[in-house]
Amino acid sequence: MYVTAIVLAAGKGLRLKSKISKPLIKIDSKPLIIYSLNTLSNHPYIKDIIVVANRRNLQDIRNKIKRYRIDKIKDVVLGGEVRLASVVNGLRAIDNHTDLVLIHDGVRPFIDRDIISSVIKTAKSYGAAIVGVPVKATIKEVLGSRFSVLGDFVVKKTLNRNNLWEIQTPQVFKKDLILKAYNKFGDMDVTDDAMLVEKLGVKVRVVLGNYMNIKITTPEDLVLAEGLVHKWNIG
Repeated sequence: MYVTAIVLAAGKGLRLKSKISKPLIKIDSKPLIIYSLNTLSNHPYIKDIIVVANRRNLQDIRNKIKRYRIDKIKDVVLGGEVRLASVVNGLRAIDNHTDLVLIHDGVRPFIDRDIISSVIKTAKSYGAAIVGVPVKATIKEVLGSRFSVLGDFVVKKTLNRNNLWEIQTPQVFKKDLILKAYNKFGDMDVTDDAMLVEKLGVKVRVVLGNYMNIKITTPEDLVLAEGLVHKWNIG
């Protein structure tokens, strides 16, 4: 079983309001992206890793990979203007021998070794598997643009949270399946890779993840990440 990991680090991170490229922001003195790269590189199922960067951080990421002696890096490639374009560039760099493709957000530093094993095994059996956790909060569908500054929002309905999951990465797919999904639907507006596979009519399995597998998006997330590192001695 040949598993290639694609780690996405090409986002601009505007909501973080940092002058430093988000994947290179340090948590407890270590760059954010190094946490997940270390975990993936040390995992026995992962054969190689492709990092997708942007023009601003590409050389710095290469330097950090060398400094922290991250093994299994096949290449660091340039991404696109949007996430889907970055994934496409990563897919173009995968090996001919690849059986499964694991896609992970480089700003989710606290991925778990056992969960990686589980999602890979599930994808091997069923073709597509993603990581998620049950929603804990009450979720309401609200009318009005989420980007509005006027606060003109109205509740449309309250959703049944028993059936709602917060989806994370990694997401793992058989190579032919994810390539087919991107070839057919790669120009659509979706928020994760599994949505494209779902459009093929494929049933995507969900593997129970971990609530510590946070995505660093806002300054508050950095505070939480620092706390997790110190509390659980991560990294």
